[in-house]
Amino acid sequence: MARLLSVNVGLPRDIEWKGRTVHTGIWKNPVQGRCFAARLNLAEDGQGDLAGHGGEQRAVFVYQIESYRYWQAQLKRNDFVHGQFGENFTVEGLPDSAVCIGDRYRIGGALFEVTQPRVTCYRVGIRTNEPRMPALLTSSGRPGFYLRVLEEGEVGANDEIVKVGEADERMTVAEINALLYSSDHPREKLERALRIAALSPGWRFSFDALLKSGMNGAASGNAGLVPAVAAHAAPPGFRPLTVSTIEQESADVVSFTLKSKDGLPLQRALPGQYVVLRLDPTAGGPPLFRSYSLSGPLSTQTYRISVKIEPNGVGGTWLREHVRVGDTLDVSSPRGSFVLQPGDGPVVLLSAGIGATPVLAMLHALSSECSTRQVLWLHAAHDGRHHPFSAEARRLMLALPRGRSYVCYSAPTSHDRVGKDIDATGHLSQSVLKEVGVPREADVYLCGPTRFMADMKEALTALGVVPQRVHAEIFNGAEPLNPGIVDASAHAPHPPKDDAKGGPLVSFARSGIAAHWNASAYQSILELAEACDVPVRWSCRTGVCHNCESGLVSGRVAYEPDPLDPPAQGNVLICCARPQDDVVIDV
Repeated sequence: MARLLSVNVGLPRDIEWKGRTVHTGIWKNPVQGRCFAARLNLAEDGQGDLAGHGGEQRAVFVYQIESYRYWQAQLKRNDFVHGQFGENFTVEGLPDSAVCIGDRYRIGGALFEVTQPRVTCYRVGIRTNEPRMPALLTSSGRPGFYLRVLEEGEVGANDEIVKVGEADERMTVAEINALLYSSDHPREKLERALRIAALSPGWRFSFDALLKSGMNGAASGNAGLVPAVAAHAAPPGFRPLTVSTIEQESADVVSFTLKSKDGLPLQRALPGQYVVLRLDPTAGGPPLFRSYSLSGPLSTQTYRISVKIEPNGVGGTWLREHVRVGDTLDVSSPRGSFVLQPGDGPVVLLSAGIGATPVLAMLHALSSECSTRQVLWLHAAHDGRHHPFSAEARRLMLALPRGRSYVCYSAPTSHDRVGKDIDATGHLSQSVLKEVGVPREADVYLCGPTRFMADMKEALTALGVVPQRVHAEIFNGAEPLNPGIVDASAHAPHPPKDDAKGGPLVSFARSGIAAHWNASAYQSILELAEACDVPVRWSCRTGVCHNCESGLVSGRVAYEPDPLDPPAQGNVLICCARPQDDVVIDV
């Protein structure tokens, strides 16, 4: 008979970790006496990161005393106490290899249902003083599991655990865990897992993505884990392309059209993607990497990039002053996840300034197929001199039977006429979006300055557009993900204070920062990126969760530790990767 050995609870606290403050509920301590199990939590218990822990599907975390003994032997430790792994219930029995998703148990006065394996993060490594712990728990098949509370009631140490029901489809916690995190994802097992009604929505979403990727013939990577920012992997490396035309689009925007130098077709881009350019502004100096959206029609013959010339912008200034028709530029394959999604619902293309470039490519795609979708083009500029692609956008809109546009200038000149050149003066705002009639069910593609995008997201939410339908492109990288970090205020990326003079050069393409690898100072490319204040995404920091998966634009890496399931070809897990030579990372 399985038995509840200890009930452990704890409220979130702030701790110091590697010079940062982490808000976490990983510290759990045994309860004296009975404890009430409510629908969302045990009494006096809490989680610091509700995005990754807690909630109805993850109300109670269970870990087994048998696994304690296993880890004590493996790690040669004898200092573990109940609650050491962040569990609410320390139990005897109920091994992950025997408990199935959907099993139901009566414990004391409450009824519980198994919903999913534990998703490990870096905080369990902090609690156990073993940084490898997230990977060890997952790879060992001993992750533990979560319970949903079906009937509330009191529980306490020494309560018997009585099995009272089970799912029709029998798949153990260990099997479900391996199905997601290993490199083996058989279709038959994925279909079985998706038939388990008790499986939590997050795991269901991951298995559905894996199933669809297998049906679509995805060659590599884990579609159940890859973050959206790395979903469209591209082959690494650069290809020399010839500049065929240079056009002045506005007072501060120049377009360069690039064509194949060897006559072979170019990789076809998805509308909204960008390329990385490798520039050599100083003879004998380090290369400069810059990302530019493709602004023209989809083609395997040419790419068009449109570059805003900033007063202190090294890349744009060098391109304008030194590149001429006939010159050669080193260009990566198209990459990026800010792409036009298929479907027949309404589309809103919402941009300001140079943010028009990726959404213009989407407009080209819609126009070329004479799409019957409802398309709304909204753009804000300073004035007519600083409004690139105005005539081009108007021409493209003519091919859309259900297309509308709305353009406003914040500081129009006497030559900018309302009703002819623009629709209004001022800025795009919630009231303007409401007046124009942005459909709540539309997919919105948003690009522009940081403040503009924040204002538009707020306005769209107020109008009832759900966040999942708002797709945003950030020119200097993706939004960071640093779970639990307190006061993770953004700082401008910069070279590290202790930049090494030798070693492989690690370039962060979207942030415009490069630094030499120092093996004695950093354990991973992620740690180097953090030293440079480059915006990064991570959770486990040991190659399990794939939140850090990023594009590998060029170069080679080695892993330590090896990830449980390698990333897609052309991507890299920066949390456990080290450069083998000069590398360019798409962050």
